Amino acid sequence: MSATIDQPVIEACDLSVGYKNRPVARHLNFSCHAGQFISLLGPNGAGKTTLLRTLSRHLPPQGGGVRVQGRSLESLSAMELARIMAVVLTDKIAPPLFTVFEFVALGRYPHTDYLGRLGTRDRVAVTSSLAAVHALDLANRPFADLSDGERQKVLMARALAQDPRVLLLDEPTIHLDLKHRVEVMAILRDLCRNKGITVIASLHDVDIAAKVSDRVALIRDGGIVAWDTPETALSRQAVTALYDFDKAEFNRHLGGIELRGAGDRGRAFVVGGMGSGALIYRMLTKKGFTIATGVVHENDLDCFVARSLGAECVAVGPMEPIDNAAVDRAKTLLAACDLVVDCGFPVGPVNEANLALMQAALERGATMLSLRDGLPPGLRVNKGDTPVLFTDAGHLIEALETFQFHRPLPVHGEEVQCIP
Repeated sequence: MSATIDQPVIEACDLSVGYKNRPVARHLNFSCHAGQFISLLGPNGAGKTTLLRTLSRHLPPQGGGVRVQGRSLESLSAMELARIMAVVLTDKIAPPLFTVFEFVALGRYPHTDYLGRLGTRDRVAVTSSLAAVHALDLANRPFADLSDGERQKVLMARALAQDPRVLLLDEPTIHLDLKHRVEVMAILRDLCRNKGITVIASLHDVDIAAKVSDRVALIRDGGIVAWDTPETALSRQAVTALYDFDKAEFNRHLGGIELRGAGDRGRAFVVGGMGSGALIYRMLTKKGFTIATGVVHENDLDCFVARSLGAECVAVGPMEPIDNAAVDRAKTLLAACDLVVDCGFPVGPVNEANLALMQAALERGATMLSLRDGLPPGLRVNKGDTPVLFTDAGHLIEALETFQFHRPLPVHGEEVQCIP
């Protein structure tokens, strides 16, 4: 089955969907083409499931209409629609006495005779469908004995046995563990790429949708507020507005959501850069610290993570050497912090100025933890300065658990010797 983008497989024209004359979403207009993966995103109650049930003709439209391969949805017979569209909803299915092969074979009903007898072609189709979802080893097992992840794959296999052009799924990863979530989404992506099937799925995982979708529909307040590629539609502002985030932020560069902390344990300044700080920012946030950091580069992973976590971040342009003005801004932030963490960033020509931040922290008597094996060249600890306490990420967590202002930190590692 080859994928083309000339003829829409499904078109919604001023479509309104809902229950018992109560519209949930109105005036929906979109088109879906062969081989596209389309994710429906939005909060509970926005209308994602209602839209899927309307597209699959489980519910009548409240207004407008749907066209399937150029024909109105209402004009298709049940058998014609079954040859085009397969549906996997969240309804619990537990048929007794069926093996997996027999259950998947039920999907062949649009192609068998009126007695439902399976021919050679049908058996090949069932076997191929099980293979496509990596479930051939389940063929002879009772369907009722399957785990949730196995059951979801078999439900998809039954849908594929229909040989559809369109596959509709309602929250296909719900109740699945991480392994099966990843596997199911990879299977669906491959069906689009390799078989040209159009997949339309309601999802709650924005990060997964960003990675697999060709189009995303952001559904909220009774309509589609955005219909575009995830690279365009899933901006920080759009996702925050979609889900009313308060202490979280989606970052398209990271492809995921960062959770902000309460910030009630004090302020920590992190000397990072070159990806060394991302883990530490998250750790400090989780432990309740407000973060300031610098000096990092605008295209650095540390910069993206820090800003998503709400940190005060001093940054310079990509590949630019860190200048004195940036260091001075960072020193101002550092002076207001109770704790300084050196992430052990690799020191080079573009960031060696950050050593001045560490020197300033020592001279002002700040508690400093360093994730290094020793002092970097150029850093001097004089008598009277606060010593540097060397640790690693694991022991840093233990230190943060018992951190109290103006008291010694219990740290695993060695304390640097002061220069007389």
